[in-house]
Amino acid sequence: MHMTCRQAMEYMDSFLPLVKDVPEGRELVIAPPFTAISTLSELLKGLQVNLSSQNVHWENSGAFTAEISPEMLLEHNVCYAIVGHSEPRKYFSESDQQINLRARSAQSNGLTPIVCVGETFEQRERGEAERVIKRQVDQGLEKTDTENLVIAYEPIWAIGTGKTCDAAEANRICGLIRQWVGSSNLVIQYGGSVKPGNIDEIMSMSDIDGVLVGGASLDPLSFARISNYQ
Repeated sequence: MHMTCRQAMEYMDSFLPLVKDVPEGRELVIAPPFTAISTLSELLKGLQVNLSSQNVHWENSGAFTAEISPEMLLEHNVCYAIVGHSEPRKYFSESDQQINLRARSAQSNGLTPIVCVGETFEQRERGEAERVIKRQVDQGLEKTDTENLVIAYEPIWAIGTGKTCDAAEANRICGLIRQWVGSSNLVIQYGGSVKPGNIDEIMSMSDIDGVLVGGASLDPLSFARISNYQ
């Protein structure tokens, strides 16, 4: 819940010139608040930055106050939809079953879901990280097309805390996810205190294909450095 439409436009004025030379084949995606999607949709037409929503509902219309439908997003050239982010899971008690419905709805309507999974600090301390993540993967991806989704591994204890999961450990978990899903083409991101100082190491890992960036994306200079990782 950051940035008004005006602020989002100002952000893009600074950000876009900094990523004009991003290597071909490297995809940049911005997930603004719902209010700024329409504004940025017009601005980004024909450019190398795609749009994602921060969530999506499993119905195209109906009595679902405070939700947003796939049709509403597609009208504004949105390509992706984040589902299962740790904050809706935590604050709104979203279940793996609901997240699965959101992911399936996104796919059936032409959006690519970015399905977030990850464990809490307490679960990791109890040695339950792998079991928790596997459950989230199994239930969240049920009846989905694994050729048309992104999985984002975001250890909850590393989000906004300044703590980053060791790159080798993040890579190990991402490798397990790839193994569990059984798709060599699966795009797997890491998310959790990604910043300019650690992006090059993270992206050197064998099973990490990209990053889901939180706080560091709010500064255009910071996010541009991440986008231009070496």
